[in-house]
Amino acid sequence: MNAPRLHKFLEERSGFFIFGVLFVSMLGGLAQIVPSLFDGELARPAENLRPLGALELAGREVYIRESCALCHTQQVRPFVAEVRRYGAHSRAEEFVYDRPFLWGSKRTGPDLHRVGGKYSDEWHRAHLINPRAVVPSSIMPAYPWLENTPADSGAVQSLLFALEKINGAREKGGALRAGEELRGKTEMDALIAYLQSLGKSAEGRRR
Repeated sequence: MNAPRLHKFLEERSGFFIFGVLFVSMLGGLAQIVPSLFDGELARPAENLRPLGALELAGREVYIRESCALCHTQQVRPFVAEVRRYGAHSRAEEFVYDRPFLWGSKRTGPDLHRVGGKYSDEWHRAHLINPRAVVPSSIMPAYPWLENTPADSGAVQSLLFALEKINGAREKGGALRAGEELRGKTEMDALIAYLQSLGKSAEGRRR
């Protein structure tokens, strides 16, 4: 069947065409997904990677709740411009403990995967309370209420119990100490702790 006749055949049979598109898309998806299921490297954590502690996990939950991932990615792509701006590109081994992944897809704000240690805790606090105070051109909303909102130890404890079952490398008993670690801490403290933890597994590769 030549090209014009094939084109006419597909135009006259939209159902068959839609099925063909879906079938080809499925094959493409399987070609990307199936190899990763059998690649042990993707399940092996980076040498310096450690599971997040209770305070950092509480901050991650605040990060998710406030939809920070809608404006900030956590994946430095392997391009020269990105590496020069943000630091060493992200690797699969750095996300082994993440549940769920927070890679993101839109950068209204900068990528945050290498932000850990880049700024002081005081800078992050000032930035979260009033972003324009430290970055005059920022369009990020302010989060002053985090400073006065206690971190939720109950929710984090439940999360830690679940993660201990999923991830055998996580320290046993951490959930029972969550309340003590979060005592007197605010959501601001937790979010800053989480931001400061990002990208630390690639200290040796950071530019």
